Amino acid sequence: MGYALVWLINTIISLMIWFIIAQAILSWLVAFDVVNYRNRFVYSVGTFLDRITSPLLEPFRRMIPSLGGIDISPIVVILLLQFATVLFNRSAAPALIAMLG
Repeated sequence: MGYALVWLINTIISLMIWFIIAQAILSWLVAFDVVNYRNRFVYSVGTFLDRITSPLLEPFRRMIPSLGGIDISPIVVILLLQFATVLFNRSAAPALIAMLG
């Protein structure tokens, strides 16, 4: 049970990182007019990614100023998620595995 819970937490963090990367790439594609939100599929994917990533990104977007129109909050959030993964795997995961078996 403990290993399954550790796997689940690590997978959720990894998925959030991939969603942030996908959202950043989609925003670049829209900004460079490669794709646009008039396409239903692009709109659906963009809306989904925005709803998933906004709770993590918005607090950092308010704190970090825009650097010449470049939003670096996804980079900061990805680094923090990676840090949380390492911290979890080094400290909490062994205790969780020992406790749940």
